[in-house]
Amino acid sequence: MKSLVGYLLSPIFHLYYGLLLVIFHPIQVLAHKIFGDKTRKKVVDILNLLLVKGLYIMGCRVSFKGFDSIPSDRPIIIVSNHQSMYDIPAIVHGFKKYYPRFISKIELGKNLPSISYNLKHGKSALIDRSNKSQSVKEIFKVGRLVQQNKEAICIFPEGTRSRKGNLKSFKRAGIETLLRATPDAVIVPFVINGHDRLVTKGMFPLQFGVKISYTVLDPVEPKGQDIDELIHNLHTMIKNELTK
Repeated sequence: MKSLVGYLLSPIFHLYYGLLLVIFHPIQVLAHKIFGDKTRKKVVDILNLLLVKGLYIMGCRVSFKGFDSIPSDRPIIIVSNHQSMYDIPAIVHGFKKYYPRFISKIELGKNLPSISYNLKHGKSALIDRSNKSQSVKEIFKVGRLVQQNKEAICIFPEGTRSRKGNLKSFKRAGIETLLRATPDAVIVPFVINGHDRLVTKGMFPLQFGVKISYTVLDPVEPKGQDIDELIHNLHTMIKNELTK
């Protein structure tokens, strides 16, 4: 029965998702040009709230946990696992008070309604994966901005989305660069659990009635820690939460 419902509701969900991105694109552009970045960000926040709410179309049970443990007076490095394209709205919505920026492949900075404009004008790091020098410079530049404004930047240290929810090993370079750029930052491990089950058969059909949780784990103080040990501990924390 759930499989049949998934077939019926998936087109509605995709239509809802796509229309929001298209409709909010000109609203975001106008808000930015007329009223400035603060108003543009408010538009983006509303968009991502509605995108998260769209999961209810697929009968998802959604929960946000642990956000009250995030420090409010320091820059934040969000270290998250990566399961699907639906990870981004949850992070934008959950961390909206901290103006979360992303480390994203440069291709996403073009031709995607709402998404590309937000990445560029929200000053996320758009990196060329084939150019290590450019990637490090871009990450460092955005990291300095986060340091200065005591805001947030999100990194998916697996590099690419994991298949079937299996946590891949964490790459060192991005986290190490961010720690150099944001010496006052605290690391906030963030666990996305359930998106892998939503897309277990790909984009169609999506699975109906999936339980999805977005969990902030205890913040980690990186100062004085060996980088390899720190990355190992972050990986272990997220993996343990996923396997609960």
